[in-house]
Amino acid sequence: MRIAIMSVSVLAGIAAVGTALGSGSAVAEPGDRLGDGRIGIHLNHDATTTLAGGPIPAVITMIVPPDRIGAGLRSDSTIYRDEHGRVHASLRQVVLEAAEHPDGTVTVYLNAPGTHGGRVLDIYQHWNRGQ
Repeated sequence: MRIAIMSVSVLAGIAAVGTALGSGSAVAEPGDRLGDGRIGIHLNHDATTTLAGGPIPAVITMIVPPDRIGAGLRSDSTIYRDEHGRVHASLRQVVLEAAEHPDGTVTVYLNAPGTHGGRVLDIYQHWNRGQ
């Protein structure tokens, strides 16, 4: 039950980023990968920048332990990964690095319990090379 409440809270918070930016262009594209045991949302650059500068990453990490959050870093990311592939950065740092690129975006996935190595949340960075 706690996972379900937390999942709704996390997605609602991320959706609030899109709402805060106003209507007009699509700031967030929901997507489901139920076959993979996850649902997600892709944020455009404006929404990614707003997420990076707002309180949501801190609130999420108060609810979700850092070892339950996965990060899909770009190969050209400057965020430190150790020899085991573990990311040593906060959720905000992962989002902020994407937001610092002119076309940087993130995709956030909420994972079903017991899937994806026990991670509750996965975030993937996107941007074009050379920017």
